[in-house]
Amino acid sequence: MATAAASPASTHDATTIKATVRRYIDDYFLMGADGTYADDASFMDAQMLDSTGFLELVQFVEDTYAIKVEDAEMMPENLDSLDAVAAYVLRKVAA
Repeated sequence: MATAAASPASTHDATTIKATVRRYIDDYFLMGADGTYADDASFMDAQMLDSTGFLELVQFVEDTYAIKVEDAEMMPENLDSLDAVAAYVLRKVAA
């Protein structure tokens, strides 16, 4: 699995997190297709990610933001949209 360069700690804001995750999804899952989707669009409902892609997204988030996504945290409320990922990452880095 390819990973993007880690973001500096000073760039942990929702806008930057969403842009970083969007770029990752566009590059590795949509593969150049039109990446127009809302920040609150469900990755699973829009069929952008399957179960393997979801696990790859988790690994990307862990590597990029130096956090550990616990098994119990792998739920749509935390990771199924750009908005959800940004909110989750901000909660984790603040903890």
